[in-house]
Amino acid sequence: MPQNKRSDERLLQIVDNALAETAARSGAWLVCKAGCNQCCSGAFAVNELDAERLRAGQKELEGTDPDRARRVRERADAYVDRTRGSFPGDPGSGRLGEDEASQIAFEDFANEEVCPVLDTETGTCDLYAHRPMTCRVFGPPVRSQDGLGVCELCYVGASVEEIAACEMRPDPGNLESDLLADLRASGLDRGSSVVAYVLRSA
Repeated sequence: MPQNKRSDERLLQIVDNALAETAARSGAWLVCKAGCNQCCSGAFAVNELDAERLRAGQKELEGTDPDRARRVRERADAYVDRTRGSFPGDPGSGRLGEDEASQIAFEDFANEEVCPVLDTETGTCDLYAHRPMTCRVFGPPVRSQDGLGVCELCYVGASVEEIAACEMRPDPGNLESDLLADLRASGLDRGSSVVAYVLRSA
């Protein structure tokens, strides 16, 4: 887990509480449920906090369900094999490039790939309790520089005002940014990656 495990656990609690409050306000408009996995396709960047949680979850799964853990690892390895040639960064370390060209290339990277943590037979996440922050906040209205974004399957029929009333504020105190700054100051931040490159075999 991250260097300050207690602080990271507090961050997750804040985010999960924010989601619960938003879900209560949203009612039937928020249709996210087990087996709904449209959001599990396409690559997205994960930070070092996400990566540490994923590694911890994989290690825990290896102890509780070795066969399932092996399947996750095999899917991650296959994902890396398929995408290594177009990885916008260093495929050896799994670190995404930070230059403008790499960032532009990432927009088209692995858009059709399914997350290796998804069990496609059950439609559920094998590391759900350890999922990245992007996964934890996807679905409800969350504000970004582009405005309020929601999953296209959710809030169907809701007005702009009704969606705004359900806005989720996942980390109002910016705790995640503080934790990442601490990691960088300690030299422990390996940069951004993607799920498959975090979980591939050593």
